[in-house]
Amino acid sequence: MKEKLIQLLSKEAGLSPKEVESLLEIPPSPELGDFAFPCFSLAKTLKKSPVQIAQELSEKISSKELEKVEAKGPYINFFLDKKKLFDETINKILKEKDKYGSSSVGKGKTIVIDMSSPNIAKPFGIGHLRSTIIGNAIGNISKAQGYKVVKLNYLGDWGTPFGKIIEGYKKWGDAKKLEKEPIKHLYEIYVKASQDSEMEEAGRQTFKKLEEGDKETSTLWKKFRQLSVREFNKLYKTLGISFDVTSSESEYNNKMQFTLNELKEKNLLVKDQGALVVKLDKYNLGTCLIQKSDGATLYATRDITAAIDRYKKYKFSHLLYEVGQEQKLHFKQFFKILELLGYSWAKNCVHIEHGLYLGKDGKKFATRKGKTVFMEDIIEETKELAKREIAKREKLSSKQLDERALKIALAAIFYGDLKNHRSGDIVFDLQRFLSFEGNTGPYLLYSYVRACSILRKAKSKTAKVSIQALSEKEKKLVTKLGAFPDVVKISYEQLAPNMVANYAFELAQAFNEFYHAEQVIGSEQEGFRLILVRAFTQTLKNSLNLLGIEALEQM
Repeated sequence: MKEKLIQLLSKEAGLSPKEVESLLEIPPSPELGDFAFPCFSLAKTLKKSPVQIAQELSEKISSKELEKVEAKGPYINFFLDKKKLFDETINKILKEKDKYGSSSVGKGKTIVIDMSSPNIAKPFGIGHLRSTIIGNAIGNISKAQGYKVVKLNYLGDWGTPFGKIIEGYKKWGDAKKLEKEPIKHLYEIYVKASQDSEMEEAGRQTFKKLEEGDKETSTLWKKFRQLSVREFNKLYKTLGISFDVTSSESEYNNKMQFTLNELKEKNLLVKDQGALVVKLDKYNLGTCLIQKSDGATLYATRDITAAIDRYKKYKFSHLLYEVGQEQKLHFKQFFKILELLGYSWAKNCVHIEHGLYLGKDGKKFATRKGKTVFMEDIIEETKELAKREIAKREKLSSKQLDERALKIALAAIFYGDLKNHRSGDIVFDLQRFLSFEGNTGPYLLYSYVRACSILRKAKSKTAKVSIQALSEKEKKLVTKLGAFPDVVKISYEQLAPNMVANYAFELAQAFNEFYHAEQVIGSEQEGFRLILVRAFTQTLKNSLNLLGIEALEQM
């Protein structure tokens, strides 16, 4: 219906459909209609007041799908015919099922998402979780818009810190501990090495040897990498997140000379105290270090090289980097360098920044101070809390309890993050995330379970129903169901999964209000209301899937 409304307004207001779509709003209250169109932008061209324009346009616009159109000050408010909306929306949901909310906007185009990207030999802490959860959701939402999506896990396995870890292992390492708990042991070494001032220079020298292919150094590095990847893969399996490609910084070690040569050819490199840099002061981006005075390369060198390589491989329409906001300058610098190198696709490289996870003390989790919380410990703790909640409601076997608790725990963690806009910091509070009431993952799962329970108990299998009238709660639920495709579209355009998350919560609220107000089973409207419940379960399930959350039929 939104598309029809855009066409009507475009014709009468003399604006392009894109202009109308950008102005069309959803009012804050149902009493103000389902859509609202502000007339301020027309005042200058029509030489009339927005109030007068709204009045005149409201009298011209009519459609069978509209219950009424009214002018309210400088706004035109549109009220949809809920019976027609029900037919259109419910039929669409039941026909498209898992595809409801999808579109073909991105057909034939590829999006590459650089996400997660933990560092080898360091713990997968909750800092990397944000990139993993948000990147996964954006990938799912992009795929729903018809894009071919390449989820790419770009492992941090190169740089001076690895020289420090290798030297630390030589000094304090234990082969048995390394095999049993590789990341925890290497992390202990890293923390210890970071507190030893002598390790700074030793680490630099050892990394230089690694770049040059020193056999002993390379053997240790490969072992650390192999063991780390093994542990990461266990965790990704638990999270239910997979990648299309896993690559790493080290893959570009032998390709960076090409980047250096290209930078030289474009006269972008400048020598500064023995190091090679690109001066970006005229763009207010400072100086980007490309090669240290000892010949060692840096993040920027590798990221420039990797971006060029990715375009050759995937011919992407967009290359997205889901990385913390503290790296904002780094991305601005290397995107600008790609542009200066003459790559027209540089404008399609996007840094999707996110804020930090904070402890309950409001302070950042810091790896170097030994405060990083291991992800497996977080999941285990959340599972135990979920088990206690489930045990209050139902008696299950140990295996069933474990499986269900894990899914509820993951829903709590994922939704606890994704309901917030990615750019803000979040206090990581498991007790709050796990509540079965309020704006939480478990609340959404419980709403889905409640709806599934109604459908299981129902005896009526009526395929066709006649709608006499819709109650206010039914109207609200139908309207909310119909909004889902637009929410997914806007969520993609803004790279904001929180829009889908917030929609899922509002949808669950609308369903629960309907559930408490209207009898379903045994009512005169049973057939119609069962179809409405079925449409709700499908739409909520689709919303949760986009967020990476598995819907449960029983809790």
